[in-house]
Amino acid sequence: SIYGGVASVTEAAAMGVFGVLLAVVARGEFSVKTLHQSLGQTLTTCGMIIWIGIGAAALVGVYNLMGGNRFISGMIMGLDVAPIVIILVMMAILLVLGMFLDWIGVAMLTLPIFVPIVEQLGYSPIWFGILFAVNMQVSFLSPPFGPAAFYLKGVAPPEVSLKDIFVSLLPFIALQLCVLFALLFWPNLAMWLVG
Repeated sequence: SIYGGVASVTEAAAMGVFGVLLAVVARGEFSVKTLHQSLGQTLTTCGMIIWIGIGAAALVGVYNLMGGNRFISGMIMGLDVAPIVIILVMMAILLVLGMFLDWIGVAMLTLPIFVPIVEQLGYSPIWFGILFAVNMQVSFLSPPFGPAAFYLKGVAPPEVSLKDIFVSLLPFIALQLCVLFALLFWPNLAMWLVG
């Protein structure tokens, strides 16, 4: 529905919730207690994301008011290295932050600093946005806080440990890193549709 232009992201999410609700009712597992627990978990998750966003916005705002973005930009642009090395360092920073923070927090902390630098280096911000998205996809699987692993643990049989899940995710992390490096060194892979 999203790709077809029928629904926005929020509308598609609402349809997904409606579909799950129908499935739960069809399986005879619906109860007021389950509904209450689901709503509580949803509010907790949304509240956490909102507070991360507020905190990141406040931090970035103060950082920019104090001239931190100009300082970092000047420092990075003053380095005597190839521009691709700067992009590689940015990708490494995003990978590390993605291991510990939600992607929204990472975006609010880093993009206001990185995007102007990327533009000054002569790279496309669209290309960098695609790199950022692939990088954040790696963070969904990366230990110690890879949310996808915890989602899998929630539906896996009890004998499957979280360690087993993280070990089994390693090949997928490696594949995503290969995609990230391919997009880094062959930008046309990401830009052919735009160009």
